[in-house]
Amino acid sequence: MATVVEFTVESDVFPLGSIFSDLEAGVTVELERVVPRDDESAVVPYFWVRGVVVDEILPHFAEHPGVRDIEVVDEFETQYLMRCEWVPEYAGILAGLTEADVTLLTAEGTEEEWRFEVRGVSQDAVSDFQRYTLEHEIPITVTAIHSLTPLETTGPLTDAQRDALLTALHCGYYDSPRAATMSEVADALGISQQALSSRLRRGTRNLIENSELGAEE
Repeated sequence: MATVVEFTVESDVFPLGSIFSDLEAGVTVELERVVPRDDESAVVPYFWVRGVVVDEILPHFAEHPGVRDIEVVDEFETQYLMRCEWVPEYAGILAGLTEADVTLLTAEGTEEEWRFEVRGVSQDAVSDFQRYTLEHEIPITVTAIHSLTPLETTGPLTDAQRDALLTALHCGYYDSPRAATMSEVADALGISQQALSSRLRRGTRNLIENSELGAEE
């Protein structure tokens, strides 16, 4: 049965987090997905960065020995979607996720701490990931483990994603011109702009993947 694990790790022991720990307070990073190279020569995370000018980020990656390549893929308001190629020896948790066949659900971090939510197709996959962290001396703190029921694994949207999408629609966020800002929609839901942005993106992606468009891929 699919199993979800939530855990935290200090930024300075997470390769991506260690880079951002040198930046000003208030910078937040959200992992979008992690893709292994077919030839296993690199681990490639995509992530969103908020709270800093992109020109201040790139030099920090250039100085890291584990970074093979870094680029800005997209920009949305004051957020940047970035793609980075990590040499496996320096990838840490990222390499562990790909080796254990564990799927990243959410991962958000600051200069102090990262919070992860991952899903294994079985308890064995989760055990493989935990074994990887022990063998590589990666000090994670597990905060929750639970098995998914069939009902939880078949729905295209979570309740939080559905609320975010519908509230954004009713507030006029998708109108042209927009009748509401992201800040106003976030206030209506009682959440941060960062959380709203994440729910909108993931909800939209889930809708597409579960529609005829997703079936055409």
